[in-house]
Amino acid sequence: MLKNKLIFFLLSLFLVFFQKQVLAEQIWSTKQINILKSLWIKNLDILPEDHSNNYSENPTAVNLGHRIFFDKRFSGDGKIACASCHQPLRAFTDGLPRARGMGQVMRNTPSLIGTAYSPWFFWDGRADSQWSQALQPMEAPSEHGGTRTGFAKIIYRDSSYRKMYEKLFGVLEDISDEDRFPADAAPINVAQSHAAWETMSTKDQQTVTSIFVNLGKAIASYERLLLPGPSRFDNYVDSLLNDKQFSSDQTLTDIEIAGLRLFIGKGACTQCHNGPLLTNNEFHNIGLSFSKLSELEEGRSHGALAVQKSEFNCLGVHSDAEKKDCAELDFIKLTGISLLGSFRTPTLRNLSVTAPYMHDGQFATLNDVLNHYNLAPEATIGKSDVLPLDMTTKELDQLRFFLLSLASEVTVNPIYLKQP
Repeated sequence: MLKNKLIFFLLSLFLVFFQKQVLAEQIWSTKQINILKSLWIKNLDILPEDHSNNYSENPTAVNLGHRIFFDKRFSGDGKIACASCHQPLRAFTDGLPRARGMGQVMRNTPSLIGTAYSPWFFWDGRADSQWSQALQPMEAPSEHGGTRTGFAKIIYRDSSYRKMYEKLFGVLEDISDEDRFPADAAPINVAQSHAAWETMSTKDQQTVTSIFVNLGKAIASYERLLLPGPSRFDNYVDSLLNDKQFSSDQTLTDIEIAGLRLFIGKGACTQCHNGPLLTNNEFHNIGLSFSKLSELEEGRSHGALAVQKSEFNCLGVHSDAEKKDCAELDFIKLTGISLLGSFRTPTLRNLSVTAPYMHDGQFATLNDVLNHYNLAPEATIGKSDVLPLDMTTKELDQLRFFLLSLASEVTVNPIYLKQP
């Protein structure tokens, strides 16, 4: 009996010691708590209104955009859809270094989750709305490889699409006349399509472009649904802030907690990867190396000028916004060394399924990314914004494990994650 009491006493001491050790791992300063709270998914603001798209909250537009997003007919060869590169099971990426459409694309496919919060789109920010972003790949020869008259005719000829479209945007004009509306015409850098576009009257060009723009606005309405859910990190912060008992899905491991401390401390990662989406939505030069220099590697230097000139920007005739709604474009920075070689800061959520990394997919693994930041080489072009982390191998492992804890589901009805 005495022996059993002794065993029980020793076990109790061990449990108390263990609990104290666990609590010690969870102790955060007030400043650190505030930083963790700022990264918490529950601090994500209400989705901002897209003033440039009057249909952004319309259920019919959402359903129309959902159908188009998965429909391979909206491509030059009938084999490419938005979902071909933006795959739901990969957090709306494709697992390739650089996307592959009707040809080889020069950019890595970024995730669409949470992009409704961003003022800029594409790695270089050459679009300023989800709908204007959606339009560019559709006519890009290496991506969807289609034309705006071709897309308009799909809507016109398909009775189901036409019914949805007309419910939203009004009665479609008759575009069946092949002489007035050639099958494949668009103002793009493809000789045959461009020549066909030039045969059309200005009025007919405007009719087709209006239909094309409306398709982009429908796709954007669907993409606004794609928001991140809570990760284990968010559950951990939730328990920490609300003094809850940690459960199996709310506990970060010791190595993940150590990585989190590095993330908000020594690593200074929150200088760029801040807020609940873990991105400041800005552009930075991080000293990447390029085997071949071109205007593509100029990054924001190229993108800023492109978005300013775009017929589909916030201030353009196709936008539903008023001038006061376009402050980002009004005050855009167009020149300066800080733009050269700078690319948009991506979200860090769902890194476990979004490799390879960077705008050109040059890093195959998260280890490659962290090693790059640890060394912080000089920029090939422009001036790098980053300094060496000078972390040990152990610290880099801790940071990597924390980053992988940011995986989560999309908070949307599952019907929107597959072809309708």
